[in-house]
Amino acid sequence: MMSITRSRAKVLGLCFGASLFGPPASALDLALPIGARETVSRITPSGSYDLPIGAWTEANGVPVAALEGEVRRTAWRISGAGITTGQVLGPIREQLMADRYDIFFECTARSCGGFDFRFGIDVLRAPNMYVDLSDYRFLSAKSADATQALSLLVSRDGASVFVQLIEVGPPGRPALSVSAARSVAIPEDAGDVVAQLESAGHVVLADLDFASGSASLGDGSVQSLDAVVAYLTANPTRQITFVGHTDATGSLEANVALSRRRAEAARSYVIARGVPASQVAADGVGFLSPRTTNLTEAGREANRRVEAVLISVQ
Repeated sequence: MMSITRSRAKVLGLCFGASLFGPPASALDLALPIGARETVSRITPSGSYDLPIGAWTEANGVPVAALEGEVRRTAWRISGAGITTGQVLGPIREQLMADRYDIFFECTARSCGGFDFRFGIDVLRAPNMYVDLSDYRFLSAKSADATQALSLLVSRDGASVFVQLIEVGPPGRPALSVSAARSVAIPEDAGDVVAQLESAGHVVLADLDFASGSASLGDGSVQSLDAVVAYLTANPTRQITFVGHTDATGSLEANVALSRRRAEAARSYVIARGVPASQVAADGVGFLSPRTTNLTEAGREANRRVEAVLISVQ
C-alpha cells in the first residue's frame, strides 16, 4: 500500500490517500515513438520516492511528496528520431489523461528550475538516462483511484531523446506496457505560422475560410491549424487564444457571438487532435478589429478570420 507525507501534499491540494484501500488502477500504457529501446528497468518491492510536486525555488528547493510502496524505475532511449522532447512527451501526456491520470505538476527546463531542479530530483545514471540542462520536460501525475503516482522526465543527448519513468504504487499491480505513439505530422507551412506567432505574437490563419454568417470549418484538415497542433504539442507550456473576427454585416451582438463560434471551431479542431484544453482558449470581437474596409466584398472576406494569439511564453 502506498502512503504519502500529507503535510507536503496538502500544499497543492493533493489527496492521494483517499482511496488507498480500493483496487489498483489498470495497467499503464506508455506511448513511445517507434524505435524506443529500454535502457534500464529496476523494481524496489518496498521502497520510497520523493515525488516532485513543484518547481525549485531558492527558499525551499524542490517541493516533494514522500511516497512509499513498490517503486519501479524505467528508462528508454529513442535514437535518431529527429523529434523534440515536447513531441515525445505530448502523446504520453495524452495517454495518461485517457487513462484518467491527474497531471498536477508539469514544467520545462527553465520553469522547473534548470540545474537546481535536475540535481534536486531522482535521475537514473548515464548511460541509461541523460539530461540536457537546457532541454528537458517533467511531469508528475496520480491515478484516478489515488493508488499510484508517477513522474516522467524527457530530455536528450545529441540526436537521442531519453525518457525516464518512476512509478510508485502497491505491489502486484499490472505491469507497464509500451505502445507506438501517434506520429506528429508537421505541415510544410508550420515554420511560417510558428515563426510569425513567436515573432509578432499573433498570426492570421489565412486558410480558415468562412462564408458570411458561417462558423463551419468544413471537413478535412486545415494546414494552419495542424501547424498550431504541432507547435503546442512540441511546447506544452505555451498557451494561445483563438480570436474570431467578422465583417460588418449585422449587429455587433450577433457578430460577437458569431466570431466566438468561429474561434471555438478552431479550438475544437486542435483539441480533437490531442492538444490539452488548458493550452488553448477562444474568444471573439465581432467587427471591432477589421483588417481592411468593409465597403467591398474582398474587404469583408478578409475581415472574416480567426487569429491565433500567443498568451504564454514560459
